[in-house]
Amino acid sequence: MEILSSRTILRPRDYTTTLSFYRDILGLAIAREYPGGTVFFAGQGLIEVAAHGGTGESTSFDGALWLQVRDLTAVQTELVLAGVKIDREARQEPWGLYELWIADPDGIPIVLVQIPEDHPIRRDSRPKGEN
Repeated sequence: MEILSSRTILRPRDYTTTLSFYRDILGLAIAREYPGGTVFFAGQGLIEVAAHGGTGESTSFDGALWLQVRDLTAVQTELVLAGVKIDREARQEPWGLYELWIADPDGIPIVLVQIPEDHPIRRDSRPKGEN
């Protein structure tokens, strides 16, 4: 299988409220709009907020959206000023990443992550001479 592109599709209870959260509160740039939905850029991925296609039944989402940011302290300040409830304050986790947890209007967890300069995710792990 060859994957060319991917996106996360959210089907919120209240389309307008969730659309406003991702567009106006988080400030995600719009990649595409179509009748009944909006697709946002989210780093190397896409998040689609759709007002169609659901079953109409309540579902649960046991995962989380992981969004990397450049400056977690600045993001936390912006969110607090916008009135967003912070579920977990920004802090460094045992695995070395700085994380801040919030949730969207449907309760979908969003983990905002800042990767320290010296974290293994940022290092080239290839043996010397291969890079």
